Amino acid sequence: MIRRAKELCDYLIVGVSTDELVASYKHHQPVYRQDERMEIIGSLKYVDQVIEQKTLDKMDVWKELHFNKLFHGDDWKGSSLYNRIEEDLKTIGCEIIYLPHTEGVSSSNIRSHIKQSWRKNN
Repeated sequence: MIRRAKELCDYLIVGVSTDELVASYKHHQPVYRQDERMEIIGSLKYVDQVIEQKTLDKMDVWKELHFNKLFHGDDWKGSSLYNRIEEDLKTIGCEIIYLPHTEGVSSSNIRSHIKQSWRKNN
């Protein structure tokens, strides 16, 4: 998904949700700590800048960075949250581009794999 986003822009900034933000909407801690996730994402050749995502409010982030495109997975398209975000971004001329979900890549899959491995070895 990050590679596809970079193909559609000149400078790609990726927001990595803080551990606290993830816990607030997923109701569990991330598999990898925030600093580890930021290091992983920052090491990708397609990423120009990594920032902490401290809020789900994209307008707050826009006020700081003034981006003209927002990329997100299409699994959120049509949700009440993203319908509102689309309307907000439209008022400032910012386009939201939904990219297809990468099959088999998710934190849920990582969690499931870890649990299966733990059960197998214990």
